[in-house]
Amino acid sequence: MTQEFVKWFEELTINDVPSVGGKNASLGEMIQNLGKKGVRVPSGFAITAYAYKYMIEKAGIDV
Repeated sequence: MTQEFVKWFEELTINDVPSVGGKNASLGEMIQNLGKKGVRVPSGFAITAYAYKYMIEKAGIDV
């Protein structure tokens, strides 16, 4: 499986908390559930934890 660097909020569910964090996963849930009821939730994207770790490693940053 190829790891993703970016995920759209529309793709996210609460199961994605480990990879994108709670706030981003919650936005995904809101878009999917409240959008059906006419509540407008802005679209957007999340940078994954994998992307962060990958870039830190490639940049040679010691954390």
